[in-house]
Order: sequence, then C-alpha cells, then structure tokens
Amino acid sequence: MARLPIAPTKSNLLAIKEQLTIAQDGYELLEQKREILVMELMQMVEKVKLLENDIEKQIEKAYPSLRHMFMTVGRDRTERAAKMVSYNFELSEHRVFLAGMNFSSVSVELPKRRLAWSYLNSFAQCDKVMVDFFELLRLLTEMASIRTIVWRLAKEVKKTQRRVNALDKQVIPQTRETMTYIEGILEERERESVFVLKVLKARSGGSK
Repeated sequence: MARLPIAPTKSNLLAIKEQLTIAQDGYELLEQKREILVMELMQMVEKVKLLENDIEKQIEKAYPSLRHMFMTVGRDRTERAAKMVSYNFELSEHRVFLAGMNFSSVSVELPKRRLAWSYLNSFAQCDKVMVDFFELLRLLTEMASIRTIVWRLAKEVKKTQRRVNALDKQVIPQTRETMTYIEGILEERERESVFVLKVLKARSGGSK
C-alpha cells in the first residue's frame, strides 16, 4: 500500500501518530455504531415478519367477510351502503429515536368507526366488514411506517460499514505504514549522526 506523501520529519511523525490514534478511535466507535445499528435493524425486521403474519391473517378474514356480505345482502345494496361511508384520514410525521439517531416516519391516524346508515337498513355483516377492513388498514399503516425505518436503518448500516472498511483496509494501514517508514528514516539518520559524531570525536582525539 502506498505511503502518505509527507516528508520524514519529527514533526510529521508526531502528526501521523496523532492521525493514527484518531483513526483507530474512529474505527472502534464506528464498529460499535455498526453493531448497534445491526441489532436495531434485526429487531425491526422481526417486527416486520410478525406484522406480515398478522396482515396475512387479517386479509384471510377481511376479504371472505366482504364476499359473504355480497352473498348475504347483494352487491347492489353493498355498493349503496359503501357510498354512504366517508372518512377523513390524517397523515402525521413523527420522529423515532433508534441507535442514537433520529428517523423520520409517517403514520396515519384512523378515524373512529361510525354507523353510516339507518338501523333499518343496517346489517351485522356490514359492521363486521367495517371492523375487519379497519383493522387491516391499521396493520398496513403500521407496516408502512416500520418498513420506512427499516429501509433507512439498512441504508445507515451500509454507509457505516463503508466507513469501517475504509478505515480498516485503507486509512489505518496506510497511516501505520507511513509512521513506520518515517520512524525508520529518522532512526537511520540518528545512527548516521551518532557515527559521524564518533568519527569526529576520534579524529579530534587523535590530533591532540
């Protein structure tokens, strides 16, 4: 690996040692951050799996319930009842704090269910369909929110991993090699200086 293009001086040696210490500390911190992020990500993935299971079960309830309503009251009366139903849904953004980071997430506030038709024209099956699909909507909303966080966590894990790899495979080895090179040059210069001083001292002593 190529060394850093700096002159082999004592001041540069001190600077490169400081850079190496900072790089090693940064590596340890980023590695800890990566491990925490991965743990949080795995926990969120488990939540997604559980929600997927709940959603699948709710779908298996909601759509057969709707088909049963069609068979019980007829498609025309079902469509007329559906046209009488009107709900407003409110979107809201909130912050989720995970692994020392803030993640933005969107959620939907579901309105309270209400009877939209008269008691004379109401059917128990209509209420059941409403309950089943509202629960399905709640689960889908929660899934969308969690998936958003999972995607951002995964992106952060990938970014942190790239930084860890850069420090481990490039920055730290390159800095360490440069430090070793400068230390070798300075030691060689020191040996040469000592040898020259000995020679000069020997000549000086011989001339007296």
